[in-house]
Amino acid sequence: MSSFGANATGAERTQLAVNTIRLLSADAIQAAKSGHPGMPMGMADVAHVLYTQFLRVDPKNPNWVNRDRFMLSGGHGSMLAYSMLHLGGFDLSMDEIKRFRQLGSKTPGHPEVHDTPGIDMTAGPLGAAFASAVGFAMAERMLAQRYNTAKHAIIDHFTYVFMGDGCMMEGVTHEAASIAGHLKLGKMIAFYDDNEISIEGNTNLTFTENVNARYEAYGWQVIDIDGHNHEAIANAIRQAQADTARPSLIVCHTIIGKGAPHKAGTAHVHGEPLGAEELAATKKAFGWPENESFLVPDSVRALWSERQAEWQKIKADWQAVMDGWTAANKGKAAELSRILAGELPRNFRKSLPAFETGKGIATRQSGGDILNALAQALPELVGGSADLAPSTKTELKGSPFITATDFSGRNIHYGVREHAMGHISNGLALHGGFIPFCASFLVFTDFARPAIRLSALMHQRVIYYFTHDSIFVGEDGPTHQPVEHLASYRCMPNLWVMRPAEATEAVQCMAAAVERQGPTLLCMTRQNLTTLPVEQTENAAKGGYILKEAPGGKPDCILMASGSEIGVALAAYDKLVAMGKQPRVVSMPCMELFEEQKDSYKRKVFPSRVRSRVAIEAAVRQGWDRYIGDKGVFVGMSSFGASGPAEKVAEKFGFTADNVIAKMTEAGYFA
Repeated sequence: MSSFGANATGAERTQLAVNTIRLLSADAIQAAKSGHPGMPMGMADVAHVLYTQFLRVDPKNPNWVNRDRFMLSGGHGSMLAYSMLHLGGFDLSMDEIKRFRQLGSKTPGHPEVHDTPGIDMTAGPLGAAFASAVGFAMAERMLAQRYNTAKHAIIDHFTYVFMGDGCMMEGVTHEAASIAGHLKLGKMIAFYDDNEISIEGNTNLTFTENVNARYEAYGWQVIDIDGHNHEAIANAIRQAQADTARPSLIVCHTIIGKGAPHKAGTAHVHGEPLGAEELAATKKAFGWPENESFLVPDSVRALWSERQAEWQKIKADWQAVMDGWTAANKGKAAELSRILAGELPRNFRKSLPAFETGKGIATRQSGGDILNALAQALPELVGGSADLAPSTKTELKGSPFITATDFSGRNIHYGVREHAMGHISNGLALHGGFIPFCASFLVFTDFARPAIRLSALMHQRVIYYFTHDSIFVGEDGPTHQPVEHLASYRCMPNLWVMRPAEATEAVQCMAAAVERQGPTLLCMTRQNLTTLPVEQTENAAKGGYILKEAPGGKPDCILMASGSEIGVALAAYDKLVAMGKQPRVVSMPCMELFEEQKDSYKRKVFPSRVRSRVAIEAAVRQGWDRYIGDKGVFVGMSSFGASGPAEKVAEKFGFTADNVIAKMTEAGYFA
């Protein structure tokens, strides 16, 4: 118990509460000897007003579907979020605050969605949470239009995000702000911590544009305020909430590290602890007990206890509405319950299509057919392309595209915005109620890579459906021909990279992607591939399997490949058999999934006695050595591609059965 500030009331108690946020954050950062006190101290006023007057959450049920979402786009300011969660009664004890940035704590250096109750997304790369907030806001609009009725508004909440100068500079926020304005996401409210300081000094070193004018041009409502004036903050939030036709940017002019006598307003307070002397001086300036750390005055605890009671009343009122809606809409209630839980219908696989054996069809086309079939069974499946739906074949037939005035559809026009598209997909997945997919060409995953990495880090079920997967794009040339991409994504933890060989493998790969609680990168062809019999590819869901066994059942060499290069392996198989050899063909649509199989199964596919092995892939070698071993041969790429007809490009780079056999001969396999 603390008697400090016991007599504070009204505005005094409010200021005491704000200073508690500042100093709780500063104490934790000082104890950790690491962190960023500037933003928590500068934005404490805004955070206090937002949480105590507007934000609707339930600390007892942090995943309540109709809670307002809140995230930090500048995740380095994590102690601000942790201070608010602790004071708000979430399961975040003072011991955890004291363990800030320590191994295994609930208070990591940047907020992580699985580590801390009340954190809505993992926030690290600047601008990512802002872009994902667009996905959260879209999800709210889409669910509201699907499930709300005239009598029962069960989905009705705001998405709030704090962002800083660094976020404003990152390109992804430009992409995301543009689409948010286009879709008129009026329930998205961003607070811009405009403190004019970055790590290297004043932002005027590099950043002198008119941010307000830029956001107004995007179609946003822009509100300019003193970020330390509580009345101005509250009025701005009310104004933002009232404008449902435009997302709002509240430009908060603040002092970074406010209250620190010597470091406030300087770059020194951005990314390093105040230091013992400056921290003591800060407490003295606030009239705080200088020798106390991690102090939360009783009057501040009481203020937050009052707010927690208000939250429970808000939640109870909503629950009454929800109960009435459930009673009147039992079918939809069951569906909503299922999709929010992330569960799939038991029989969803019955909707999967069949493909004619022997028919030539590109996996981008068969994949599009599969996607549409899955959509019939999974109303939660939504997504779109970066202005390439006619090429990626990803439009869901029979459903409209969402627009600023109609969010009933399941198709999304992302425009040429791959980076924002990935982060928005993360937001849709994190919000709950959706399985998002997004599409483009595989070479353009370079633009979306940070979002894919966050999907993997957060274990989010996002389907990245990327086509034109190899040098066989042909005439577009090396700028459009991915060669290093498969290897670079296979080394990303918790990401499945799936490259089906033809339509029946694509069926199994896409069903597995939908079932997975994590992201999948599907790599699909532009060119036609011959459809194999279903019984031949039935083990594709194991990631790697024996596609064609040696005629005698005891292989003397193994040909392995992924995707379209399975055709080359099968052609080489026929020639080798004609030569009296005993080849085995192994299809490897997903190395990550294969590695999850039992060792006994993996040894069966790759028996150690067979050391004559060839891997064939129109990409770089990395990743294949574990399968081809010390005597292995790799037929693939060691350079960028070339512009020309696909069949000519294949010949140039050796993707022929004759070249495969020549390489095997050079390696001494037939000596």
